[in-house]
Amino acid sequence: MPRLRLTAIDEGYSVLVSTKLTGADSPSIVLDALLKLFPGFTCGLPDEPAFPSDQEDVLAAEGVSLSTFLDAIHKQSILDTSLDFMSANLDASGTIFHISRQAAMAGKVAFPLPDDNPLGGVITIEIGGENLGDWLEAATWHSGRENIPRRIGDEFTMDADGEAVTWH
Repeated sequence: MPRLRLTAIDEGYSVLVSTKLTGADSPSIVLDALLKLFPGFTCGLPDEPAFPSDQEDVLAAEGVSLSTFLDAIHKQSILDTSLDFMSANLDASGTIFHISRQAAMAGKVAFPLPDDNPLGGVITIEIGGENLGDWLEAATWHSGRENIPRRIGDEFTMDADGEAVTWH
């Protein structure tokens, strides 16, 4: 059975993708990283910074499709990790999580550990809407869950420090 292709667009969810530009961050290079995982991302760009720079800008776009991002986590086979990170801050109004901008440059998804400040910065994804937990579970579903079912916050959820919980 082919996988259900979710996007969060026209599915009752709001999506905000953003990243902070600081110091010598090149807006055009950062935009290239964003477009690798979020090709529908559009926003105006500030001027390239001149050295020394105290730049503090934000690139942000609403209504961005998560289709390419979700395809990437499927191709990388990081669906359980993605479920854990994407749902770690889930509440009744939505969720917020971060991915590495440096990994995004290569079209990959990497989730930085909480309180980690990865080289190259982070991309912040905010998703809002009702029954978001069910949507996250569906968006990260894989056939292995037929044998080892997963739910948000179950006994297999990784520890707060990123340590995996094993079941074998």
